[in-house]
Amino acid sequence: MNVVSMRGNIDPSYYRLLAGERQQGSLIGTFEARHPSIAERLAAGKALREKVPRTSHATYESGADRPDPIEILEKQNVARVQRLVPVRYARMLPSPFTFLRGSASVMASDLSRTPVTGLAVAACGDMHVSNFGVYASAERTLVFAINDFDEVHPGPWEWDVKRLAASAAVAVRFMGGDDDEAQDAARASVRSYRKRIRRYAEMGYLEVWYDHIDDRTVLHALSPRARRDAERSLDKARARGHMHSLAKLTEQVDGEPRIIEDSPLIVRETHTDTGVPIRAALDQMLGAYIQTLPVDRRRLLSRYRIIDAVRKVVGVGSVGTGCWVILLEGVDDDDPLFLQVKEAQSSVLAAHVDLTLPFDNHGQRVVVGQRTTQGSPDVFLGWGEVDGRHFYIRQLADMKGSASFVEGDEQGIGSFIEYCGLCGWALALAHAKSGDPAKIAGYCGSAATLDDAIATFALAYARQTDEDHEALDKARRSGRIKVAAETVVK
Repeated sequence: MNVVSMRGNIDPSYYRLLAGERQQGSLIGTFEARHPSIAERLAAGKALREKVPRTSHATYESGADRPDPIEILEKQNVARVQRLVPVRYARMLPSPFTFLRGSASVMASDLSRTPVTGLAVAACGDMHVSNFGVYASAERTLVFAINDFDEVHPGPWEWDVKRLAASAAVAVRFMGGDDDEAQDAARASVRSYRKRIRRYAEMGYLEVWYDHIDDRTVLHALSPRARRDAERSLDKARARGHMHSLAKLTEQVDGEPRIIEDSPLIVRETHTDTGVPIRAALDQMLGAYIQTLPVDRRRLLSRYRIIDAVRKVVGVGSVGTGCWVILLEGVDDDDPLFLQVKEAQSSVLAAHVDLTLPFDNHGQRVVVGQRTTQGSPDVFLGWGEVDGRHFYIRQLADMKGSASFVEGDEQGIGSFIEYCGLCGWALALAHAKSGDPAKIAGYCGSAATLDDAIATFALAYARQTDEDHEALDKARRSGRIKVAAETVVK
């Protein structure tokens, strides 16, 4: 294993500040200390090309010593709800793209063997084209950004960029595109990232912090055809509020709404996996969670009362981790609030980065990562703990929406490639907020050298994903793994 050391590249006080520790004296260093100029930081990034040529990112070699991808997945499953593991595999098996979505741990292992510059960011850890979407900011504006932070962890910026590019290539092949189109999609994501990170390098710190990609910006950046598709997606997102969820997810029981069960994906349980009564577990978790919210949000949340709670299976890679949906009621039936409680386990990047974070709770790691990189996060974002398990909490539905890709949709590839450019932009913004955009931009440069290199890597990794997907199917056929029936997965 090639463990990447980040200790020498990040001021430890940065993490102490994120953890909320009180500092003595000034925030970081002294106020008199001179920070390197933008030009100096760009030059420092450019100098890293001597150590790590940009063309070196084209290389992907699996090697005879590559860990067995199925074994990596099985090790992950040890800490998961065992009866749901077959559902996880069933959701990964339909295509190489669904396999990629559920196998962040496999790619993290592979990326740990690739060249890095040593420049760190708050890396998403599970960066792929389906982990972007729109959500409502506190100002009720739709914002396009990364929307999954379960694996967020300090790490090399290159790992996020390469996983995003690889996912673009895999998705295009899933849509029926050829290898050239797959590389075009990967290249579009990297080119957009490179150009946007340079723009952020020239901006002030607060200007970067406040920057966001709103719905109007998204539409302006797209061609007329892609814009029509985006407008439909945005309209759907605007309709997906708590009232929409109330109508879709609940039924009336004894005069009050109750979440509809759909076993084994939505189940009302009386006890947690460790035997703790649900009511006691909720009280414990919410009590800890409320303390992580600002005082004004505590006051707002205290006005609601809990109506119902169920376990809900979500996603692909998350299947088997604890996930709960809590229905709360405010003024009356027309004032619902749905909270999602998701278990947070160790990031898939943690084993490959030599860095210890100052967080006692993985839910806090997720929340800090989201707050650092997303810019306008959920007003109810917080964390808690139940019986030794770590969780983070957010709204289940707040005008959220994401793109979908249809198998065999060759006509949609052109619009999808434009979408990949938006993803590269959003990733650059996240990295600019958490890392040093000038150093990254200095390394990336103004030519297409890095774009072409990572596009080559992406196609090679798409082929690796095909092989890993086949290995998973082989494990199913041999009985090595158990897979849930299609009627159960949905």
